[in-house]
Amino acid sequence: MRLATVTAIAFAGALTIAHVSAQQPPAQPPAQPPAGGAGQRMGGMNMQDTAHKVPNGGIRGAGWQGRPDPGTGAVNDSSLDVKGSDIEVHTGPAMLYWNPANKGTGDFTVSATFTEPKYMSSNDHPHPYGVFIGGSNLDNDKTTALYCAAYGRGTFIVRIFGPGVTNLNGRGAPADSIHKAAGKGESVDQTIALSVKGDSVSCSINGTVVGTYPKGDVVGAGKLTSTDGIVGIRVAHNVDVNVKDLKVTK
Repeated sequence: MRLATVTAIAFAGALTIAHVSAQQPPAQPPAQPPAGGAGQRMGGMNMQDTAHKVPNGGIRGAGWQGRPDPGTGAVNDSSLDVKGSDIEVHTGPAMLYWNPANKGTGDFTVSATFTEPKYMSSNDHPHPYGVFIGGSNLDNDKTTALYCAAYGRGTFIVRIFGPGVTNLNGRGAPADSIHKAAGKGESVDQTIALSVKGDSVSCSINGTVVGTYPKGDVVGAGKLTSTDGIVGIRVAHNVDVNVKDLKVTK
């Protein structure tokens, strides 16, 4: 197996894509509704849940960029800090974070391990986090991405931005492989992977496939333009999480 490790700190001079700095948030198109834990409860309820602003917000990591869900806040309302090979994230608004040097093409798997040091430390109900594939136009209103994200309550969600929003497993589903936090304030971790192989896309959590979807359900009008593209991490609003071992394998 050929392994392409995604390093957290990319050499900035090698990047050809414009850098979105913490002082210059990306465009905030109003047409796309919040999704993936962005400003809503995800337990089948429509109660609104406001994203807060985190202290010392912004992006501190060479090459890294971010996009809040439209209408929920700015890049500087959340924070991402690269610390060696690890990444520390504190969200106000829900975020997509990526380094444009990190891409997946053809058959590949992107994976990372996420740890909530204190479950629900910045909210009173679970919010998800995970990885995304198929990223394109991430700095404008034609954004596409597909993510799989886990909750510390034992459920997961698979969702497409494209530029509409498509839920591939409804409002989420349980899976036995997902680790459940012992309680609020307790640590919980999840290793989450998205794999493209042939004509299907699969999400695995802690080594077990929890969902497989035909490419025909993933690529098309209002969905992804391709499963090829930038890969990165997805963190819902009001979440404190650490990320390690972000990598792409072929």
